Amino acid sequence: MTNTTDIPTAAMLIIGDEILSGRTKDKNIGYVADYLTNLGVDLKEVRIVSDEQADIVDAVNALRSRYTYVFTSGGIGPTHDDITADSVSAAFGLPCTHHPKAMELLTDSYRSRDMEFTESRMRMARTPEGADLIDNPVSIAPGFRVENVHVMAGVPKIMQAMMDSIAPTLKGGARMTSQVVDCPFGEGDISAPLGVIQDENPDTIIGSYPRFENGNYSTQIVVRSRDEDAVGKAIVEVNAMLKVIQEKRAKG
Repeated sequence: MTNTTDIPTAAMLIIGDEILSGRTKDKNIGYVADYLTNLGVDLKEVRIVSDEQADIVDAVNALRSRYTYVFTSGGIGPTHDDITADSVSAAFGLPCTHHPKAMELLTDSYRSRDMEFTESRMRMARTPEGADLIDNPVSIAPGFRVENVHVMAGVPKIMQAMMDSIAPTLKGGARMTSQVVDCPFGEGDISAPLGVIQDENPDTIIGSYPRFENGNYSTQIVVRSRDEDAVGKAIVEVNAMLKVIQEKRAKG
């Protein structure tokens, strides 16, 4: 059995008024959740905060003290309301300065495109002093890391590329395995016996997801665990439960 205290944990902090207002629909939470699950890291919490420095500072400090890793997205662009770099600097009590390597990368990028490297664009090179850069192969402007806090772009394609960049630096644990059983009965028919199976298999997480198709109710049952044998045992019991229900129905 896997010791859950050995499993790294994570939180995600989404930054931006545009998310809270509904103007922009978040596409990063699900991606990061899947990504971390595949690495063996448990995503435990997600917060969404506005473009207010005090709110960002409070969230960063609360999350970084509680979880192994913190991943932020949004607020590291060139505009006046992109204040994530300033806010993370304040959370760590560090000055926010132009990172020399980031300045070099952006200078070369704009020069190659015959574009002026304006003061606004230089904002994308600002990081807390001493931060490590996160590579951005999509649009050059890097993210950055301070201790266990990883600061990434909000644009999904860029954020995903940054996740690929930092993945080798993350310590994973045992990966979650899962099996699915397609149940022909509605949740009301299986909830009580499925609850018993969950109680008898505490090393698993059993979820049931109702469906309604073509006028018929059915349920997808998913059994998850970091212990493959535990998953197998629970699946056997789920199938046995479904067989009993089916036999009772056949008898009328």
